[in-house]
Amino acid sequence: QVQLVESGGGLVQAGGSLRLSCAASGRTFSNYAMGWFRQAPGKERKFVAAIRWGGGSTYYADSVKGRFTISRDNAKNTVYLQMNSLKPEDTAVYYCATSTFGVGSDETIYDSWGQGTQVTVSS
Repeated sequence: QVQLVESGGGLVQAGGSLRLSCAASGRTFSNYAMGWFRQAPGKERKFVAAIRWGGGSTYYADSVKGRFTISRDNAKNTVYLQMNSLKPEDTAVYYCATSTFGVGSDETIYDSWGQGTQVTVSS
């Protein structure tokens, strides 16, 4: 079992930046990849970004390419999501998740989830 704790959310004006963190504990040696998803009010949860734990390959949703950067610190078992040029449509609860066997945008491959952190972007 892997425990995930997100932090770094908050209120920011459009055009601003935030960095989210996701600290993993527990059976972290079995992690294959970690991902970030977000859920806006009244909408389905959607993929944002993912990173392979080993090789570091990264994947992004089209809506965040060029603005968001996912990275990892293996020594700290922590994944980050640097969010720049934020837009009001980025407002959502952001969740990190870990997968033990694959990487991608399909949330069904992720088996452990954090509790989420709220990001609000004002116009």
